[in-house]
Amino acid sequence: MTVVGTTPPPRLPVRDRTAGRERGSGAVSPMLTRLAAERATGVLERERGALYLAEGRVVHAESPFAPGLDVLLLTHGTLEPGVWWEAVERAGEERGAARLLLDAGRIGRGALEMCHLGALYDAAYFALAPSSAPGRFRYGAGHWFGALRPVPVDAVERETLRRRELLHRLWPDPLPDSAPLLRADPAAAPLPPSRQRAVLALVDGVRTASDIARELGRPAFPTLMDVRRLAAAGLVTARFPPPVAQPPPALALPQVNDPDITLLKRLRDALEAL
Repeated sequence: MTVVGTTPPPRLPVRDRTAGRERGSGAVSPMLTRLAAERATGVLERERGALYLAEGRVVHAESPFAPGLDVLLLTHGTLEPGVWWEAVERAGEERGAARLLLDAGRIGRGALEMCHLGALYDAAYFALAPSSAPGRFRYGAGHWFGALRPVPVDAVERETLRRRELLHRLWPDPLPDSAPLLRADPAAAPLPPSRQRAVLALVDGVRTASDIARELGRPAFPTLMDVRRLAAAGLVTARFPPPVAQPPPALALPQVNDPDITLLKRLRDALEAL
């Protein structure tokens, strides 16, 4: 019996899922990573917020979806409103508001750093959200607050990814993070903890999670966690945005042959033929 050897078929490429996960957990914003590598100074403006850099590190972040530092400092009396606004008005390029507050002894450095880092990570979470709009970096731009405690870009990105994963585990639908919230009031739902009850008391069909965070003077991320826990318990639902009205289809106008235009074209052709 003769055995004929055959060449085995080539192996099909297999996707390396581990490598894919590692790539997926890499840079949240390639542009931000590049700016950190070149030690850039300026502001990265994105669709849902902005990050201020000094020599490649994040020194401040802002987002309309996160309570600002003023909310965290003033709501619970950590700082007097008059003291805060005086520092804001006197802040300049050489001495930011943070340095003015610390030099005047108006607030301890630890308390200011804690509130500032909370506001920075809050705003960065929204600013680094996936977006279809391109970011824009303005070199040299600074923020009136000044650089208090610069944070490495990779630390901001790691914290952003950690927050996304944590929120996804609590409730996988991100709609309650930004949509107006409605109370569901199921009959058999357990009584939520007091912190979540404070959030639930402000749910009125109009306020969003960010609105509730500002009202309570709390950071945005813990409020998002409370909202998603309430959604998982069936106590809160998100109001879906209204459908976008589609424009009516354009009507095709009938093509009209103007006899005068036809005659002119014939005259032109005859003249060109001479």
